[in-house]
Amino acid sequence: MKNFSRLICLAIFCLNFAAHAQSGAPSGPSFDAATSKLFGDNQTFSAAMELQTTDPQKGDAVTIPGKMTFDAGKSRFEMDMTQMKSSRLSPDEAAQMKQMGIENIVTISRPDKKISYLIYPGLQSYVENPVETSDAAATPADFKIESTELGRETIDGHPCVKDEVVITDKQGNKHEATVWDATDLKNFPVKIQLTGENEATMTFKNISFDKPAADAFDPPAGFTKYDSVQSMMTAQIMKQMGGLLGH
Repeated sequence: MKNFSRLICLAIFCLNFAAHAQSGAPSGPSFDAATSKLFGDNQTFSAAMELQTTDPQKGDAVTIPGKMTFDAGKSRFEMDMTQMKSSRLSPDEAAQMKQMGIENIVTISRPDKKISYLIYPGLQSYVENPVETSDAAATPADFKIESTELGRETIDGHPCVKDEVVITDKQGNKHEATVWDATDLKNFPVKIQLTGENEATMTFKNISFDKPAADAFDPPAGFTKYDSVQSMMTAQIMKQMGGLLGH
């Protein structure tokens, strides 16, 4: 009975977390066509990445470390949620996530298919979501970029040109950012500060320009597909409850 009561508590926590994930809680970055324009000719790379943004629920700072893989518009971000720094995630909740096998999350953006994936390797499950925004079909060629040099700085040992960048789409909408391009890394932007509605800072380390495997941007074979985080978590909770009741 003790194990059954604990499972109920974990179930409530996980369903609450799933609700936050569906309603806009930080779940990792994906690069749209405007953002990928900032990488210039570097349209294939992988790197350790740290995202600093603002929690839409509380407005406080959130730091999410992980690994970013990018190839011609397709992006993949792998993260361990127990490493995320946020006032919303307590040590006890992080331990519960690990116990339930939901601490590792992979987000994949496929603008070529107008879909995104939210993958939980610990559950061998994933959620597929359609991307229906007007930017879903856009490509980097649909945007014009203008840069103004602000100076020179060194970031993580790399000599960089610091630029103020304005990206304009076909409708005249502008996206602004400050970018530090490393001159010793093919002008790769090792730091990007996005301003405006989607304010965030991204920093990159251990950059590799090797082409990733094609299957890096698809859910693993054999993983179970769900249409929402809630339905996935409910199925996992019922499975574990069934195991306990069987005993």
